[in-house]
Amino acid sequence: MAGNLEFIKSASGTSVSTLEVTDCFSDKYDVYAFAITKVDATSDGNIDLRFIDSGGSVISDAEYDYALLSLISYAGFGETKGTNGTKIENIMRVDTDTEKNGGSIHYIFNPYDSSSYTFYLGQSGGAVASSGLIGTKAIGVHKSAEQITGFQFLAGSYDTLTVNVYGVK
Repeated sequence: MAGNLEFIKSASGTSVSTLEVTDCFSDKYDVYAFAITKVDATSDGNIDLRFIDSGGSVISDAEYDYALLSLISYAGFGETKGTNGTKIENIMRVDTDTEKNGGSIHYIFNPYDSSSYTFYLGQSGGAVASSGLIGTKAIGVHKSAEQITGFQFLAGSYDTLTVNVYGVK
């Protein structure tokens, strides 16, 4: 994706099952990027995504569509998709072996525009236990035109979860 990144904020949590990143979207940018920079998981699993509205509420209504392609080195590629879900699922695969949690980059489009849907695009790479490598490419949409000011990660249990948010110029 072309453009320069401007750091907005970092957020992290310890001993958490969710992490909310609030007040990171504004009218300054149309496109935002976030990178999950550290994951120490206490159980294998996936990180899911929800948005936070301008009132500070996590949006858990059935307003999300998503599709995911899993690029698996030790098995056939896999597809996951869903419509009218309560979250965008599987934006990153995590393993209890921290060495296997690779990198990820994710983009959010038009979150602060109350007249547009909010779109998501992301990719990640890592490994699964002793099986091999896994990468993901994912897309999603929040199908309600409302002002979004942040997002929430949810999944298993984490000793540490850290994310950096950037505006894309």
